[in-house]
Amino acid sequence: MKDVAKYAGVSIATVSKYLNGGNVLDKNKELIDEAVVKLDYQVNVMARGLKTNETMTVGIIIPSLTNLFFTTIVSKVENLLLQKGYSTIICDYREDEKLEKEKLNFLLSKNVDGIIMVPSCSEDNELINKVNKDLPVVLIDRNIEGVNCDVVLTDNINGSYDAVEQLIHRGHRRIGIICGPEEHYTAVERLTGYDRVHEDYNIARDKDLIRFGDYQIESGHQEIINLMKLAEPPTAIFVTNYEMTLGSIMGINELDIKMPDELSLIGYDNLQLAKIIKPSLSIVTQPMDEIGETAARLMLKRLKKDMSKHPAVYRLKSRIIIKDSVRKLNEG
Repeated sequence: MKDVAKYAGVSIATVSKYLNGGNVLDKNKELIDEAVVKLDYQVNVMARGLKTNETMTVGIIIPSLTNLFFTTIVSKVENLLLQKGYSTIICDYREDEKLEKEKLNFLLSKNVDGIIMVPSCSEDNELINKVNKDLPVVLIDRNIEGVNCDVVLTDNINGSYDAVEQLIHRGHRRIGIICGPEEHYTAVERLTGYDRVHEDYNIARDKDLIRFGDYQIESGHQEIINLMKLAEPPTAIFVTNYEMTLGSIMGINELDIKMPDELSLIGYDNLQLAKIIKPSLSIVTQPMDEIGETAARLMLKRLKKDMSKHPAVYRLKSRIIIKDSVRKLNEG
């Protein structure tokens, strides 16, 4: 830094201020940038971290690196943090609560400045509360009761309600649903939306039409087969995540079921998949970019020690797109 200051003809304090994100005169910016390039100056992150107690690193914990929903969000988060000079360490815990705790402790050992995470559904929130006392934590997709930190969610209840309501408006009464694991926050909310719309339209709720998968492809495949093998199968099915939607389509093809003539289907997420499948697939789509952007901006705000409106809870709206995989029952 001394060499950069000498080359640029400015003080060390000016160089330090600029390299740490502070505002300096435009002419000094140009001189410092020129010096940095000429001298091939690299910031010593470890040394700066020891002095400032900041590593300019944010930890990210998600359940799966193969899940399109989570990786899309992470990509947006990482991009926005990078623009502000922050690196990321990304971990997945494979829906294993023990591994989740290990990854959380790993990130703490790396002295990250904050953590953005999709938590498991464990009732044990003691560790997250402890972490949140020392550094900012932003939860995404799933909320945990009793944890006093920022949360970015999708409005799962109304998203599910709207999807099933679209089927009801088209004359469907036997509507199956393939949910995630019963204890999962998102699964509980999406089933709540399904239940509420049945209640509001005075439609009997048949427990045989409610199936629980594990948010993986195979469970979607198996559960749609189970539904269609009922003595009185559903005329429409709502599948509540992307991977299980893929599995459900595999099951429909395996059973040689014609959509929408023999079955109407609404899936979840991935506009590209919805356009590729014939007939075009109806889906509930979540605002993945907005989720990532909101989480990143919240984290940056907390990293600046701005604790206004803390904890903040954002519920972002999903969108229902009805395409050719759904029909009216009174149509031929």
